[in-house]
Parts: sequence; structure tokens; C-alpha cells
Amino acid sequence: MAEKADPFEASASAIGYVYQLRKALHLCVERYGRGIDWSVAIEAGDDIEEVSKGGTVYYQLKHRAPGVSLTDASTDLWKTLRIWAHAIANHQLDLDETDLVLMTTAELPRGSAASLLQPGAVCSRDESGALEALTAARTASTNRDLKKAFEAFDALTEEQRQRMVGRIQVLGRAPDVETVGGLLLERAATAVGHTYASPFLSRLEGWFFQRTIRQLRARDVDAISGNEFDQVFTDYRNQFRPENLPIDEDIAGLEPNVATYSDHAFVRQLHLIDLGTPRVGRAVRDYMRAFTQRSRWSDENLLLPGEISRFERRLVEEWGELFEDMRDELGDEAAETAKVAAARHIYRWAMTQAQSRIRQDCDEPFLTKGSFHMLADDYEVGWHIDFVARLMAMLEPTEAGTA
Repeated sequence: MAEKADPFEASASAIGYVYQLRKALHLCVERYGRGIDWSVAIEAGDDIEEVSKGGTVYYQLKHRAPGVSLTDASTDLWKTLRIWAHAIANHQLDLDETDLVLMTTAELPRGSAASLLQPGAVCSRDESGALEALTAARTASTNRDLKKAFEAFDALTEEQRQRMVGRIQVLGRAPDVETVGGLLLERAATAVGHTYASPFLSRLEGWFFQRTIRQLRARDVDAISGNEFDQVFTDYRNQFRPENLPIDEDIAGLEPNVATYSDHAFVRQLHLIDLGTPRVGRAVRDYMRAFTQRSRWSDENLLLPGEISRFERRLVEEWGELFEDMRDELGDEAAETAKVAAARHIYRWAMTQAQSRIRQDCDEPFLTKGSFHMLADDYEVGWHIDFVARLMAMLEPTEAGTA
């Protein structure tokens, strides 16, 4: 019988991946507003690879439980050294241009190699002492799991080992995955205010994760550049200005099953004016997108009190002017063909020319069109001059059958 996977091991791996993504995003956010001449990639040269004018930085990330220490014999330390030593030996890493950063949530014991390789601002670096400690640990260890790591270390010349150690910076007690999330939330609050920080960050993280997946799946997709991140961050920030609201790509791309909406009043209204099947399909699409986007705004408390009601009132009043004009023009004796033609004219106006927006800069077309369909579903607006009577007549048999 196959051995079952350890759920705790799987959980730790999942947290490690989230940590890697969040830390990469945090690096991007930290660099936002400080120029665009940089790029960040996941699983390129290392866990995270950062390239800028100053050179390249390789990050190895280790997310460990509280109380864990990074000793001279730690697997985390030696597996990291194996990766870097292998890259050096195979001329995949230029030590003149590359800094090597091991970032771990673990403790760094006093006098350990890792503690001696902390940045100079944190402690007094001792690269020679660190190399001596590593060499001694390598000689004393009997851990067979580290055999390949030791072989990679041994394969370097003494000069290469010295140069490698000279480029290493170890950052101990690094912020864990939750703390990095908190740091990101703080930056989000700085960008859009505390009220909108969480929904802003969820959208930024969503874009970053999807963008990273594309980079990982297609090796010809470039790293995230400073210019790209600057544009995306600025666009999301602008969507949270007081005169705007965010439009979510997952909602903007929704495609419904039209058949499931066939009994809705707004669809029946469209049949009253002989609208073709493709246009009915677009109407259902706009209805669903507007309904879903408005619901998400409400769930995230992005809407002001009464804002939807005021928006719908403006739509109804705009529609009402044209509807009453149509009533006056048609009179009481109009033929059905004339009624349908006039109704289609009003519908075309609502779909292409209506001016009201929920907010000044929130100009996504499906919001206005879909909101009209939501109002039509509630009999607040209609297209055919006799829409109320016709719809009531459609419902009478059903009501009689259930009496």
C-alpha cells in the first residue's frame, strides 16, 4: 500500500508557495514609485529573481514554524548553497553582478555561519568566519540527504567558495506569510485609504498571481517589469478614487447560459419587441455582469448609502422622458408594427446613448445596460408601450393555475 502524504508537509509546501508569491509582490510594491527600471520573476534564476540597474538579486525563501533555527548543519542552508554552487560551477550565475539572499523566518543562532552573513547594518559581518563554519559543518556532517549539496560545495574552488560567501546575505526572523500580507495591506491603505485597502489588495494579488502563472507556464513570457507593474498598480488605484469604482475582469468576462434566464421579465420584454436571439443573449450577458458586479461592490462595502438607488432613479427618469414622448407620438390607435418600431428605438437609446453613470469615471458599458435590464426585470422600465399589460397577461395563466 502506498504511503499517504503527510497533510502537514503538504500544508507547509502550500504556505511556502503563497509566501513566495506574496514576497515577490511585496518587492514590487516596495519599488513602486521609485522608477521603472527593474523586473521581478518567480522561479527564474531562483525562488525570486530581481533585476535592476544595480545588478541581479537571487532570493531563496524559507518559511518555517516559530522556534526553528538555521544552524550550520540545517537542510535549508545546505540546499540553498547547493543551488547557488551548482549555478556558479555551470557558469549560470555571475558573482560580479549577483547578490545572493537567503530569507528565512527561522532564528539565526549567535556565531552560526548564517548569523555571520547578515547585512552589515544588522551585525558585524565575518565572511571568513562563516566559510570556516560551513567547512567545519560539511566535514562533521553525516547527513546522507545532504550528499549532493556537499558535493556541489566541494566542486567549487576555494576562491569560488570565498566569492560566493562574500555575495551571500542571510536575513533571519524575516516576516512570515501573514506578516507580509499585513505589510501589503499597509501599502494598499497608503494608496487608496483604509476603507478600500482590502478590496484593492485582493485585486492586485489576483492580477499578480495570474500574471505569475502565465510566466511559469510559458517560458517565453517575460518577467514582470517595473513599467508593467507601475501601469497595473496605478490603474487599480485609479479605480478606487471617489469618482470611480473597480471593474473586475472575472466579472467582465462572464458568459451566461441564456436558457436559464428565459422566464425573467426583462427577457420577456425583449421578446415583446421581436429582438433577435443574439441581441437577447447580449442582454442576458449584460444583466448578469451588472448584477454580479453590483453585488460584489455591495459585499465589499464600496458603495455609498443610497448610491444604487440614486443611479437607478436617474436611469428611470432618463428613460421616462423618451417613453412619454413615444406615448404622445403613437397615440391610442397605433398599429402593432409602429409600437414595436418605437419601442426598439427606445431600447437602442438605452443600450447606446443613455448618459447616466453610477459614478463619473465608471464608464463600463455593461453597467448601464445591465442596470436597465435589472430595472426592466422589476417592471420599473420597459420598451413596448403596453409592456405592463402584456407582461401581466403572460403571468395570468400561471397565477390561475396555482390558485
